[in-house]
Amino acid sequence: MLDTKGKVILTGVGKSGHVATKIASTLASTGTQSFFVQAGEAAHGDLGMIGKEDSVIAISNSGEGSELKILIPILKRRQIPLIAITGNIDSSLGKAANVTLSAHVGREACPLNLAPTSSSTAELAIGDALAVALIEARGFTEKDFALSHPGGALGRRLLVHCQDIMHRGSEIPVVKDDVSLKDALFEMTKKTLGFICIVNEDHTLVGVYTDGDLRRSLEKGATIQTPIRELMSTTVRGIVKQDTLAADALALMHNFKINSLVVTDDNNRPIGAFNLHDLMRAGII
Repeated sequence: MLDTKGKVILTGVGKSGHVATKIASTLASTGTQSFFVQAGEAAHGDLGMIGKEDSVIAISNSGEGSELKILIPILKRRQIPLIAITGNIDSSLGKAANVTLSAHVGREACPLNLAPTSSSTAELAIGDALAVALIEARGFTEKDFALSHPGGALGRRLLVHCQDIMHRGSEIPVVKDDVSLKDALFEMTKKTLGFICIVNEDHTLVGVYTDGDLRRSLEKGATIQTPIRELMSTTVRGIVKQDTLAADALALMHNFKINSLVVTDDNNRPIGAFNLHDLMRAGII
């Protein structure tokens, strides 16, 4: 499977077909191009979906299903590698395969010993074991997994960066350090992020001012004419870069118990800003 240049095709009938469908899905989401072909349909044209560089995993508890037996000589003639997962390694499928994996069970969990239960579980376990082995052999990573799952929580956690959610340009709450508290409050209220960036003449970040700082300033007797440089926090812990993962930014917020972050460039100049609400909208929370 690791050496297959094309795709790994899963096939089967009945309950084994459902197991094959799940295994194909697991392989596809973990770095191995794979899909399911129903054995009966394969004998009526869908065999054309299987290319010469593909390999086939056929799943059958008995190994004697007529639908699969029809396919065996065609696969052999086309020199397509065949892997069998079967409860009977001495079956037609087991003997014809290049590699045969035994899914034999002594008895089905079904009280009648009829419905595929233990056998289908064994088939599934073997398929998952193959997928896990390929994950390790390929050096498949969390980021690789996320690229196949962009719509899921893991995908968002590993693919969304601060630059994807931050407010930019005129949306950034920012004032010069020589303005009054009144002017700073007007800007902070206008941008609605709950804080404001304070910059010097070079537009370098020199401090921040938050809703919480306002309450503390009033308690200390500040007026709306007090220069913002006298009230701002000069120790800015909530700074991230635009390529920081949004999930890491959220962790930073939790660690410092803050609700907003500033995104700066390499010269410590604000190029973006966002808060918890932006993370919620992006599905990070």
